[in-house]
Amino acid sequence: MGATDVTPLDALAPHGVADGARPHHGEGLMEFALSDADTAFRSALVGFLDRELAEGWDRSERGLGSAVYTDFSKGFVRTLAAKGWLTPHWPREYGGGGQGAWQHFVLGEEMWKRGEPRGPQYMNVNWVGPALIKYGTEEQKKTLLPPITRGDVFWCQGFSEPEAGTDLAALRTRAVRDGDDYVLNGQKIWTSYANRADYCFLLARTGSVADGRDGISVFLLPLRTPGVEVRRIDGFVGDHSFNELFLTDVRVPGNCLLGEENKGWDIVRRTLAYERVGAPRYARAALVLDGLADWCRTAGLLTDPGVQEQFGDARALCEAARVLVYRVIDERAKAKEPSPMAYQARAAMVQAERAVGDLALDVMGTEALVEQSTGDAQFRNSLGAGIAAGSYEVQLNLISRLILKLPKE
Repeated sequence: MGATDVTPLDALAPHGVADGARPHHGEGLMEFALSDADTAFRSALVGFLDRELAEGWDRSERGLGSAVYTDFSKGFVRTLAAKGWLTPHWPREYGGGGQGAWQHFVLGEEMWKRGEPRGPQYMNVNWVGPALIKYGTEEQKKTLLPPITRGDVFWCQGFSEPEAGTDLAALRTRAVRDGDDYVLNGQKIWTSYANRADYCFLLARTGSVADGRDGISVFLLPLRTPGVEVRRIDGFVGDHSFNELFLTDVRVPGNCLLGEENKGWDIVRRTLAYERVGAPRYARAALVLDGLADWCRTAGLLTDPGVQEQFGDARALCEAARVLVYRVIDERAKAKEPSPMAYQARAAMVQAERAVGDLALDVMGTEALVEQSTGDAQFRNSLGAGIAAGSYEVQLNLISRLILKLPKE
């Protein structure tokens, strides 16, 4: 790659890959081009974002759980919902637009390029809502889905625990039947948005420890329920990004159970497959890479062969992540059950984020240590990328076991 060849991702993408992939020539052939309708949607969406987002808007300068970020996102998603663009991929009978998986992912790419102004709503629309649609009772759907489609509610995820992060099957939070109710006791950790959320999509053990995955259930927990305590975890990833949840004799009615008792692992497995590609991090990483190229050009660094090689490697990783994610979206578009491809796609996105973060630190030097600089923001993003939706190491273990068919030992 020559000194003047570091170009935006779109220019390097074959046959429009940067605009989305719509495989439609048989099972084994992928044509990287959007339909006319989805192309028009992207164009309209970009214009809308240019008008709606204030100059300088960027999540990385605010923090996941900060008041300024969540307050802005709540107003923004209501505007998005009024245009029918918050849940365009949901079935119409549940308040969606019935537009399918590809339009949803066009939406996700453009949002992540802008620092994800939907805030926690991307979780609501990407996997919380679909889980309710597939596994919820009619009462749960009627009660919980409309607030999501209107943008009126925040959800958080209660999965990880101090002794059960990478190994969710080891979780200890318990839910015990008491008449028509359940009583919850336990602790959750690293819970983004818990300080602002209305509900928690929570895992608890309803069977014995010996049951492992077969003894886990999913609860739709209103966070204003007595006995729920949220504690802030201070850190350098962002202002109020993580929290702990403490559950002490929290009593919830039986209709807070999602699906069947002790059958929550099937819901979790499907949910995680959606979550792992729900944030198209490669789109943001590629945009940061373009900015770094401009910075290096101004600084006179693009003539350095080593810098050129780093840019080429990072660009290739962004492209690889994009294509692997598109294969997962292709499965969704064809109504296939989630496959292990989601683990490959997630691992590739982490590699892309880290490559761009490392590049930023290398070329910017001490300037990358300045708070809210491009290098600082990308480094923080790359840290979160390797933990969210299951750690990078967990993804590699799943790839080795489910795709490469390697033994555990």
